Amino acid sequence: MPLLFDKRPTVASPALSPAQDECEHSGQIELTIGLINNMPDSALKATERQFMRLLRTAAGSTPIRFHCFSLPSVTRSPSAQCHVDRDYTDIAELDHLRFDGLIVTGAEPNALNLPEEPFWQELTGIIDWAQNHTRSTIFSCLAAHAAVLHLDGIERQRLGTKCSGVYDCAKLRDDWLTRDLPARIKVPHSRFNALSADQLAARGYRVLTSSDEAGVDIFARRHNSHFIFLQGHPEYDASSLQREYMRDLARFLSGERDLYPAIPAGYFDAATEQHLMDFERRARIDRDPMLAAELPGLMLRPDVPAGSTATILLRNWLGFLGEEARADQLADRRE
Repeated sequence: MPLLFDKRPTVASPALSPAQDECEHSGQIELTIGLINNMPDSALKATERQFMRLLRTAAGSTPIRFHCFSLPSVTRSPSAQCHVDRDYTDIAELDHLRFDGLIVTGAEPNALNLPEEPFWQELTGIIDWAQNHTRSTIFSCLAAHAAVLHLDGIERQRLGTKCSGVYDCAKLRDDWLTRDLPARIKVPHSRFNALSADQLAARGYRVLTSSDEAGVDIFARRHNSHFIFLQGHPEYDASSLQREYMRDLARFLSGERDLYPAIPAGYFDAATEQHLMDFERRARIDRDPMLAAELPGLMLRPDVPAGSTATILLRNWLGFLGEEARADQLADRRE
């Protein structure tokens, strides 16, 4: 599948023109997808790779014009900011592009209340923009929480402990987005807050998948654009939760955080979980960053998901976008 990139899309590039001509002659639809990547520096490039790989697999023969963005108000290290400046499209270019679909990731939370986050105004501006400039937008984790608060005043609820791990989720209803998903799926979750299924339903949201342990998973609502919300991270690769856990562990050992991170549920194998519990007892007594070097190799459970659910979701999503684009194309020819 051609996955095409444009750093400066307002200028017609040689790479863009042949792809457009080829699509016009063959009757094939080319889709333009944007990724607004607000993940912290430690996950910035991994998130790019995950979505690029999933889109490439999900699209089949459909050409995808792909743009990466990041909100300027998300604080970056100098090296991460250099990567964004070099390889991402300026967020100001959004109005110069015509998007079929948009994916908006979460961000590392810093404030107790979402409107106090430094990126709140920019993020809510993206939510408003997406309603009128996309066929469909996917909001992930914190971005999903921000969207429902901004659109319908639905407040997220702080959890007693972080929801981190791989959870069994059940498909609650048939929907084009969840077509071909099995009745039960395993989805990684990593968040400090949750949304109430009852409050979502009362505002007209359709909960599509849910977990007894983790709560609401995927839900959706039609605005001017078809909005899809993910409380979990189906795009995560197998080692994503391990990287997050080790990051939080390092922060605890260095004194950057007070709470010792909980072991992700349903993720490491039994022997590794025992090693990590033994390590925790020692680390709480002898809090030293050098201790992390003494951790043995960490082994995951054999059934940890590695993007298969996300591939099906994105395949269905791209199919929806393609059908909408074809319908508009036919309507334009009739006029």
